[in-house]
Amino acid sequence: MHQEIIARFNSLKEKQLSIDITRGKPDTNQLDLSNRLLNLSIPLVSENGIDLRNYGEPFGIIEARRLGSELLNAPFENVIAGEQSSLLLTYQTILSNYLFAEPLAWKSLKKPKFICPVPGFDRHFKLLEDFGIEAVPIPLIEDGVDIQQFEEIINNGDDYLGILCVPRHSNPSGTTYSDENIKKMFEIGSNFSNKFLFLFDHAYLIHDFLPTIKQTPLWEIAESSKVQDQTVITTSFSKVTFGGGGISFLASSGEYLELLKKIRSTMIICPDKLNQMRHVEFFKDLKTIKSHMNEHAKLIKPKFELAYSILEKLPDECGTFSKPTGGYFIAFSTYKPIASKVVSLCKEIGVLITPAGATFPNGNDPNNSIIRIAPTFVSEKKLTDAMEAFVTCVEVAHFDVSI
Repeated sequence: MHQEIIARFNSLKEKQLSIDITRGKPDTNQLDLSNRLLNLSIPLVSENGIDLRNYGEPFGIIEARRLGSELLNAPFENVIAGEQSSLLLTYQTILSNYLFAEPLAWKSLKKPKFICPVPGFDRHFKLLEDFGIEAVPIPLIEDGVDIQQFEEIINNGDDYLGILCVPRHSNPSGTTYSDENIKKMFEIGSNFSNKFLFLFDHAYLIHDFLPTIKQTPLWEIAESSKVQDQTVITTSFSKVTFGGGGISFLASSGEYLELLKKIRSTMIICPDKLNQMRHVEFFKDLKTIKSHMNEHAKLIKPKFELAYSILEKLPDECGTFSKPTGGYFIAFSTYKPIASKVVSLCKEIGVLITPAGATFPNGNDPNNSIIRIAPTFVSEKKLTDAMEAFVTCVEVAHFDVSI
């Protein structure tokens, strides 16, 4: 068996591959779905008389906020329309509390902490690190966070500011939180403190490519749980239209919303109102957005199916992998502590994968087992080569084959 694995490895190496599947990005065909945006004729004045070419409206134009309200199922007055990505609004939320939270700004706390489900989004960990906030890992299970551990962590510590998570098609496992999981999280967190922040990066809110479990809108659950003043929900069109060229939305209430408005009034002055109107004219309503996302799904689904078909060639003893119904990632879990070796071997062949450990705080996967795979950006031909290389490298590492 070892000889066959060695032969495959050497054959792949001879191809001199140069394939990058480190980040979850739309491919060219997906981006082409939004090309009409580039030449769209739009009104230059909003319905309330604001010249979109000029300053003003730091919380977004009325038309964009109304679209965001429909998307997040939240009241118009609780919605901000912003720039580019949900991550930017998430960063601004942390920043506003770091500087101005009452009764004590987060910068004044000795050991501020956020709970972060793992495996998770590497940029969330870096974001918290920027502010000196410790990311405390908690395992993700099939229907969301491990509620028992969530309760134990909170009850055995202080200075817990909140939880930061991706509640639908979580990066990288694809986990979608159940309503019951979210309700229990709300109950436990709010009992711990009426300042405990539930910060949801809803980046993949509309990114289903297969039927997904029904998830009640987060704002609706927050209201019924009476924690809307402790909840911030962000989302965007970053992977819906153009990377860096979309618009974003945030829903919140009470002090968290007011603090965000405070810093945006100073640091933003005004968003790109022309781009906001461009997206409003392009999408019109939720029905149009869903139709657009169905076209994305038609392009993404075959790539995930291709990746699954190749991963299934691995012997069961080598590991297991997630089969998400949406989003941009697959999480592969090795049964041996070999993730870093697999990534290194892939690089030797010419396939770049997200560094092992990246899906954990401080880049430290305690089991050295989780590897994130991003199949969307490359062509199916390149994806085939990349996945063949990946499974070969898993076998080399698992069976300790000498190369």
